[in-house]
Amino acid sequence: MNTSPWETIGRLAELFTSLDTARGIPAEQQWTLQVLKVAEEVGESAQAVIGAWATNPRKGQSHTWQDVQEEIADTAITSLVTLHRMLGDEAPAFFDALLTRKAAKFLALGDQAGAPPREEV
Repeated sequence: MNTSPWETIGRLAELFTSLDTARGIPAEQQWTLQVLKVAEEVGESAQAVIGAWATNPRKGQSHTWQDVQEEIADTAITSLVTLHRMLGDEAPAFFDALLTRKAAKFLALGDQAGAPPREEV
């Protein structure tokens, strides 16, 4: 099965929404809990970085950089599911527009910083 990431995100969002709705949780409370899930995933990413650097003396090197990458991916997935749960099918267009706006702003900053001119050979 070859589906787009947004199709998969939408299916996950629908599943989680239906499960929470069946439990009697109102929509805005579902969104709040989903945002807390994003925060949890960020914490797991931080924990993995600490483990990869072995900065917790009780645990030593408890994670690898692959663990960090997986946690960051979990954070991204959870964030996109959260956005889809809030906006429904409008989430991809909202995300694309926001990414375009943010990228233009930051890429312009990079252009202003400017790389040193290259010497002609």
